[in-house]
Amino acid sequence: MESNEQPLDALKDIKALMERSSRFISLSGLAGVFSGIFALVGAAAAYWRVNIAPWAVRSDDTPFGTGRIVHIDTDVARFLAVDAILVLLASLAVSYIFTKRKAKRKQQPLWGAYSRHMLMNLSVPLLTGGLFCLILFYHGLIGLIAPATLVFYGLALMNAGRFSLEEISYLGLSDVILGLVCLFFLGYGLIFWALGFGLLHIVYGILMYVRHDR
Repeated sequence: MESNEQPLDALKDIKALMERSSRFISLSGLAGVFSGIFALVGAAAAYWRVNIAPWAVRSDDTPFGTGRIVHIDTDVARFLAVDAILVLLASLAVSYIFTKRKAKRKQQPLWGAYSRHMLMNLSVPLLTGGLFCLILFYHGLIGLIAPATLVFYGLALMNAGRFSLEEISYLGLSDVILGLVCLFFLGYGLIFWALGFGLLHIVYGILMYVRHDR
């Protein structure tokens, strides 16, 4: 019995070695869970603040959010900006802490060839999407920003997933689909943001933790 198990153990060791040498496998599922929680808290805070007073007044309001912006409530806009920055910083912090701890346990360098490839493939669609959303805002197409962010973020994750865990690609695909669905429900962007950046991160974070972290 023991002799039969030895080849299986050897194959598992070879598979683990090949995985470590070809992919950045140190991304932590717990980081995804905490990032999702932070996103839900941030979305709830934004929803509460926007309901008190609208942050932008347009000359012609439509479901697409088109129309020249004639007034911006700087206090509300500042609150939303701070809210988003805090969520981003908190997510980056927990991602760094958990990923560093997992990389040490997996004996994989935190900053290596595949982590660089992953970040490069992640950053290009993210930067493109950010510029695209700024152009949408410039033209007053505010209602399209929420679905655009979900689609570009999903494409970035799908691109980066080639150099990391497969769940990253599936999370990206889910965000792309959610962003496309959001196009049919314009005006509910904050809810779709909470689903895409909050709930989906928690679900896939738990899946990653169960499959790879324990």
